[in-house]
Amino acid sequence: MTTTLDKISKLPEVTGVTSPYGRQGAAQISTDGRTAYAQVNFAKAGQELADSDIQRVIDTAKAARTDGLQVELGGQAIEGTEQAPTSLSEVGGVLAAAVVLFIAFGSLIAMALPILTAVAGVGTAILATGLLSHAISMGSIAPTLSALIGLGVGVDYALFIVTRYRKGLQSGLNVPEALTRAVNTSGRAVLFAGATVCIALLGMFVLRVNFLNGVAVAGALTVAATVLAAVTLLPALLALLGTRVLGRRARRRLAAGEVLAENSASGLWSRWAAVVQRRPRALSLVALVVMAALSIPVFSLRLGSSDAGNDPSSSTTRKAYDLLADGFGPGFNGPLQLVAQAPTAADKAALTNLSTRLKNVDGVASVAALPMQSGSTVGIVQVVPTTSPQAKQTSDLIDLIDHLRNDVIPAAEKGTTLKVYVGGQTAIFDDFASVLTSKLPEFIAVIVVLGGLLLMLAFRSLLIPATGAVMNLLAAGASFGILIAMFQWGWCSDALGLGKAGPVDAFIPVIMISILFGLSMDYQVFLVSRMHEEWLHTKDNARAVRVGQVETARVITAAAAIMVCVFLAFVFGGQRVIAEFGIGLAAAVALDAFILRTILVPAAMHAFGKANWWLPAWLERTMPHLSVEPPDEPLFVAEPGLPGLNTEGDSLPGASTVTLPRENS
Repeated sequence: MTTTLDKISKLPEVTGVTSPYGRQGAAQISTDGRTAYAQVNFAKAGQELADSDIQRVIDTAKAARTDGLQVELGGQAIEGTEQAPTSLSEVGGVLAAAVVLFIAFGSLIAMALPILTAVAGVGTAILATGLLSHAISMGSIAPTLSALIGLGVGVDYALFIVTRYRKGLQSGLNVPEALTRAVNTSGRAVLFAGATVCIALLGMFVLRVNFLNGVAVAGALTVAATVLAAVTLLPALLALLGTRVLGRRARRRLAAGEVLAENSASGLWSRWAAVVQRRPRALSLVALVVMAALSIPVFSLRLGSSDAGNDPSSSTTRKAYDLLADGFGPGFNGPLQLVAQAPTAADKAALTNLSTRLKNVDGVASVAALPMQSGSTVGIVQVVPTTSPQAKQTSDLIDLIDHLRNDVIPAAEKGTTLKVYVGGQTAIFDDFASVLTSKLPEFIAVIVVLGGLLLMLAFRSLLIPATGAVMNLLAAGASFGILIAMFQWGWCSDALGLGKAGPVDAFIPVIMISILFGLSMDYQVFLVSRMHEEWLHTKDNARAVRVGQVETARVITAAAAIMVCVFLAFVFGGQRVIAEFGIGLAAAVALDAFILRTILVPAAMHAFGKANWWLPAWLERTMPHLSVEPPDEPLFVAEPGLPGLNTEGDSLPGASTVTLPRENS
C-alpha cells in the first residue's frame, strides 16, 4: 500500500496523501491492526474535478487489491463517479413517455409533439438556470430536480392541448377552429395549472432557507418555460401539421365526411362514473381507508441526512463506509466537531478540562483534541459517538447533542469567556431538520390558502377549494408513507439498488409537499373545470360531476401514467436524494389520479350535491371573475343562400338578428 499511495500522490490534481504508515497517520490504523485508511487531498473541490482525474486515483488504488487485501474508496469525489449521468434518466423518462403517448394517440406525430414541447421547455429552463446561478446560489440537486419536474408537467400540459385539438378535428372542425378552441380552453387551464405549481414551489421562500430558495426558483422557472412552450410553440406546430396529428385511418374517415367524436355516454369510464354516482359513500369510505393505511408510516418519520452508508451495497463508497465502521466504530463515520473560541489562557484551560469530561459522557466513544497552534484562539475537539448517523439509535445521538449543548458545555463555559459550538454532519442536519419542521405548518398554510383562493376565483365555490386541499393532504400523506416504508424502513430498497435503510433527508418533505400541491392542483383544475362547464349549462350537479369525470378520466390517467414513468426513470440514477423524490412523486401522482380523481373527488361531489357550487352572495359580488376553461361555444355554419345570413354569419340588411347568450363573456 505504501507503493500505491506514493503513485497516487504523484497523480494530476492530487496535492498530498496522508499515509497511515507515517508519523502523522498513526491514528489511522484500527486497534486490531486489520483496517487502515489514507487521506487523499485534491487541488479542487469534488464537483470541479474532471472525471478522468478521479478515475486515475480509483484505478491506481484498486490495482493494489489481492486475495488478502481489500481496497475501497470513499468521499464526495469518488461518490460522484458512481452516479449515472442525469441525461440517462432524462432519456429513459422521455422513452417511457413516448410509449404511453403512442398507446394513447396511435400516431407517431401526435406522440412526438408533447415530448418535443417538453424538451424545448426544459432545455430553455436549464440554460436560463445556468445563467441565473451566477446571481443566486443553486443547490447541486436543483438542475436534476427541475428536469424531473419539467419533463413530467411539460409532457402533461402538451398532452391536454393536443387531446383537445384532436377532439376538435374529430368533431368536424377545421384546423383553425380546432386550434383556437384547444388553446382557448385547455390552453387556459394549462396557464392556470402552471401558475399553481409555480406558486407552490415559490412558497418555499416562506421558510427563509437559502438552499431551498435556489431550488424553488429553478423549479418555478422550469415550469414557466414548459407552460410557455405549451401555449406558443405547440400551437404553431399544430398549425403546421394540421390533421396529420390524427392517424391515417382517422384522416380518411374525416375526408369521407364522418364525424369521429367519441360518445361520452359509453365506454369503460362512463360505466365507472355511473358506479361512483350510485355508491358515493361506500366508495369514499374505501378510498379513505386505503389512503389512511398508506399514511400510517408517516408517524414514524425520522429526518436526517443520507450518506455513503445508504449507498448500494455493491458500491465502493458503501464498502469503505462499512470497513471504517467495523474497524473504528460505528460513530467514526459521523463525528461531532466542537469548535471553541478561547482567547485567554483560562479559556484554553477550560477547553482542556471539557475534553477530559467528555470522555465520561454517556454515548461518547472517544475524544480527540486537536493541538492549538501558537497564538491561535480557536480550538477543535473531535467527539466520536457510539452510534452511527444511520443507526436506529440516532435519536440517542441527538439526545447527546442536546445534552452537550444544554448541560456539559455551559458548565465548562461558566466563569470564562470560552464559547463552544457543536457542529459536524449529524448536528448540522439535526439543526436543519429542526428549522424546517418548525416552519412547516406556516409553509403548508401559505400554499393551501393561495391555492384555495385561486380555485375559489376560478370555480366560484367554497367547497371545491376545501375539497382540493384535503385531497392534496391525503396524497401527500400516502406518498410519504410509501417513501418512509421504502427508504427509512428499507422495504426492497437494497434489492432495487437504492441502498440500505436510513433517515429521510431533512429537506425532502418541504420540496415534495410544494411539488405535490402543485401537481395535485393541476388534476383538480382539469377535472373540476369540465364539471364546472357542464354545471353552468345545466345546473344539474349529478350530470356535471358524471360528465366531467367521463370526459377527463382518460386524459388525466394517461397524463398520470406519463408522469409516473418520467419520475420512476430518475430513481435508478445512483443518487439517493433524487430516488427519494422519484419514488415519492410517482406514488403521489398515481394515487392522486387513480384513487382521488377517479373515486374520492367525484364521489364526494356527488354526496355534497349543489353545495359544491355555493358561494355567499356578498363574496360573489366582491370577487373578480376568472375563467379557467370557458365552455365550448356551438358553431353555426350557414348554408349559402340561407335567408337572412351570408356564409360568414353576418346580418344582411333587413334580416332579423338573433342574440345568443354566452357564459363567461
